[in-house]
Amino acid sequence: MTDKMSVSIVIPALNEAKGLARTLRQLTVLDPPAKEVIVVDGGSQDDTIAIAQSYKATVVTTDQARRSVQMNSGAQQASGDALCFLHGDTIVPSDAIAVIVSTLSDPTVACGGFISLMQGTTTTRWGTSLHNSLKTYYAPLLFRPRLFLRKGLRLLFGDQVMFCRRADFFACGGFDEAIAIMEEADLCIKLSQRGRIRQVNRTVQSSDRRVAKWGPVKANLIYLSIGFLWGMGVSASTLERFYENVR
Repeated sequence: MTDKMSVSIVIPALNEAKGLARTLRQLTVLDPPAKEVIVVDGGSQDDTIAIAQSYKATVVTTDQARRSVQMNSGAQQASGDALCFLHGDTIVPSDAIAVIVSTLSDPTVACGGFISLMQGTTTTRWGTSLHNSLKTYYAPLLFRPRLFLRKGLRLLFGDQVMFCRRADFFACGGFDEAIAIMEEADLCIKLSQRGRIRQVNRTVQSSDRRVAKWGPVKANLIYLSIGFLWGMGVSASTLERFYENVR
């Protein structure tokens, strides 16, 4: 790929009116710009679609409010050389497209993501942010050591703004639509067969709304529990029920 690589941004959304405008506003100042911004709505009952349309985003709707389904639908709609999956409450730096293009210009890299800095209106969750960044490395080392050592596997999660070449995404089957949780980690494992996974040394700003709701101790226990259960082979359907029960 050359520096003329185009990037499509895909945003899965469900009732994201509170934070979506801020995210989309930042995307209007990207330099260079994204080729397109696609908001995939899973049945919002608020102003999510109206806000997306007001920022000239392409709106796609799905009959399932499941991120894996939504992101696959957005990828099908996308026409860029690369795909970037962005949460509706996450802010990227103005040079995000340049970072993505530079990272994917290395043919040995199949996928990348950013360091997520979790912030609220008055608080930065330094401990949770540090743990989430370290988890990118220690989780595959613990649970997929062969892929970590031989294939350069790193596990990226939704808040890290995952990106990859469109061709690689479809070649490995995209997100598994049967998975409602840990779908990004599953995709990383599949993409690691096509190249290394990189966490770039740049930050994005993610909302701390779940940590604020649960409290930092409970939130980190939830994240750790789900990660270890997944690593031990517990099925996605079981993890989904567990996650729903503690939300």
